Amino acid sequence: MDEFWALVEASADGPRTPDERLAWLTDRLAGQPAAEVVDFALRLDELRGPVDTWRLWGAALLIFDGFCSDDSFFYFQTWLIGRGRAAYHRVLADPDALANLPEVRRLAGRPMRDWAEDELPDWECLDYVADEAYERITGEEEGLDDAVEARGRELRCSPEPADEAWDVRESAELAHRYPRLAALFPLPGRGRGAVWETATP
Repeated sequence: MDEFWALVEASADGPRTPDERLAWLTDRLAGQPAAEVVDFALRLDELRGPVDTWRLWGAALLIFDGFCSDDSFFYFQTWLIGRGRAAYHRVLADPDALANLPEVRRLAGRPMRDWAEDELPDWECLDYVADEAYERITGEEEGLDDAVEARGRELRCSPEPADEAWDVRESAELAHRYPRLAALFPLPGRGRGAVWETATP
């Protein structure tokens, strides 16, 4: 796991955009043996498991103003992993710690329509870095899936929270569980609106 974190954190060195980080990661992985690319994909998948929770999904809903579908939360997980090891473990222990991340604080008080693409707490393309690197090395399109299966594993493709379900649409409960996030992303008038149906235990 140390090697995984070292690569992810090194990709953030300097003023790189998310796309530039992806290109850097892909180039670095493509210069390694194919087995290490498979390791990278497996480590990413393993880190998803602990943060694939209703506890974190509720926090993400606050940030996204309720618009956090299955796909949005799935790629929110990779975005969080992209913040690095220390941030990942702080948020794993307490999802309300998201309120301390500069990337989250910059979004507070601004409507989502004004967020730049690079600011979105969503890093879908991190999921595809290993696939592209593996194809460069082996010439096998979609060969990574076969390599993962050969190790007796299967990569996640959508959220499947295993913790205790609770009604993430309840404003009072959200404010109670995430006081710092609720202060940054207020909840007046929110209730069981249609947008909250995208994440229902």
